[in-house]
Amino acid sequence: MTLHVLVVDDERPALDELAFLLGEDPRVGEVRTADSAAEALRVLQGGRVDAVFTDIRMPGLSGVELARVLSRFRTPVPVVFITAHDDHAVDAFDLNAVDYVLKPVRRERLAEAVRRLVEGSPTGPVEDEGGSIAVELGGVTRFVARRDVLYAEARGDYARLHTATGSHLVRVPLSSLEEAWRDAGFVRIHRSLLVALAYVDEVHVDAGRCSVVVAGHELSVSRRHTRELRDVLVRRGSLRGTPRP
Repeated sequence: MTLHVLVVDDERPALDELAFLLGEDPRVGEVRTADSAAEALRVLQGGRVDAVFTDIRMPGLSGVELARVLSRFRTPVPVVFITAHDDHAVDAFDLNAVDYVLKPVRRERLAEAVRRLVEGSPTGPVEDEGGSIAVELGGVTRFVARRDVLYAEARGDYARLHTATGSHLVRVPLSSLEEAWRDAGFVRIHRSLLVALAYVDEVHVDAGRCSVVVAGHELSVSRRHTRELRDVLVRRGSLRGTPRP
């Protein structure tokens, strides 16, 4: 598959550099450019575009707003965000962005974004043999050890992993993590929360409402999952001292 791509950025040096790098990729057949989201929409009316690589923070219509427009097309155009900021990652993933690449853009990282466009992205957890999961941080793929995850929080079709040192957004639904990590001591306490039992310090019950404390964070347990959590804790015998996964 040879891609016809559109690059959108209001800063000319960044626009030219990205267009140059994409033009060197053998999987890219044509690179068109636009210096605003409004100009991008005009370009999209004038010919084939298989994917849009767009900056996020631009005057007028932002890259996120442009992606929302593209998602409403009869045939939605895949979007890759190229940005110097990581605070829009959740918005990007909620819009089913193919990738989220941080500036300064590295050639090999851009090549990975093109690969995802051509081949599609994996939909399940990407773990190594030791039970670690791949995350992206600063445009670099690293592995977070499952044993270091305190709890995971649903973000649409993605999940945010919380550790003692930070959090990481991964392209994995919480339901997939629940299935993959059940035998490693993780339990669902809410439709949007999966916790590691090894890190549950306290369980609070007040007026019929249940919550757990995980590394200083108090997390609500839904009524639906309260009985399941209680049964699991009873089987384990205690809150502390449980072997970590």
